Amino acid sequence: MRTIYWEDNAVKLIDQTLLPDEFKIITCRTVDELADAIKRLAVRGAPALEASGGYGIALACFERDFKSVEEMKEHLKKRAELLASTRPTAVNLFYGIDRVLKRALSGNDVEDIRKKALEEAEKIAEEDVRRNKLMGKYGAELLEDGDTVLTYCNTGRLATVDYGTALGVIRSAIEQGKNIKVIACETRPLNQGSRLTCWELMQDGIDVTLITDNMVGIVMLKGMVDKVIVGADRIVRDAVFNKIGTYTVAIVAREHNVPFYVAAPITTFDWERTMDEVIIEERSRDELIYCNIKCRMTLIAPKDVKVFNPAFDATPLKYVTALITEKGVIYPPYEENVPKFLK
Repeated sequence: MRTIYWEDNAVKLIDQTLLPDEFKIITCRTVDELADAIKRLAVRGAPALEASGGYGIALACFERDFKSVEEMKEHLKKRAELLASTRPTAVNLFYGIDRVLKRALSGNDVEDIRKKALEEAEKIAEEDVRRNKLMGKYGAELLEDGDTVLTYCNTGRLATVDYGTALGVIRSAIEQGKNIKVIACETRPLNQGSRLTCWELMQDGIDVTLITDNMVGIVMLKGMVDKVIVGADRIVRDAVFNKIGTYTVAIVAREHNVPFYVAAPITTFDWERTMDEVIIEERSRDELIYCNIKCRMTLIAPKDVKVFNPAFDATPLKYVTALITEKGVIYPPYEENVPKFLK
């Protein structure tokens, strides 16, 4: 089962907001429905968003009957703008949108545009699975038999079309016969670590222990962690953008001499920018002041308290031991070595 796929002229995806309590496939027949799914994190994770962007343009081709090619192309451009507005930080989303839109706009008639858009979207999905397995193969060489790996947020098949980035590295090492254990941070405020990462790993029979985010220090102090592997939503010339709290993990890892690795595809690199040029998405205050318990919203903070709720933070590259990609492992100095991999 893939996280996101095309079927019957619609985009189907696992609703990740319901896991682990309920496994449900939802169907998006319009771009509005897909945009809503992206906004509310029914689908999330940079590589999965890349596929979502691509499939979104394909979906726009089937939303209605078009009187002319010009009308259709204008429609696609407007729907591309809507999709791009859903999540401002993950650069993969924009890559998927732009790639399929460019291919679609090269079409000569309505059916040709539909065919080209869907073909390109499917290519993106297939490429994601292949590159994740390559990334896993390269990254697995960094893990030793018996290692315990701490990970953050969710970087598995749910964050991708299939297999995963950071969790893909762990899966690959285990497939090579290595005994790997995982410590998963819950990852506030939406608990992608406890809800999604733990669910995934337990489904695969991989040894996982859940901790709260503020336990990172004590597990490293006790020598319980051998490596840290996280994913990324955007990698710029001086920093890695990932789920809020990653920066804290990186600092604690440096203090305890624990290698800190980042696993991400080449499409996550935005090497023309620096951290000051990236917009960090801010989420709803309700995510911090309410807890959804069986569809009942319960206050866990004063209703009128001021809230600051950024979805991501920037970890300076000086804290990153190496970057794991589908083209190989990149070591410092990044300013010199990264461009060689991006060619």
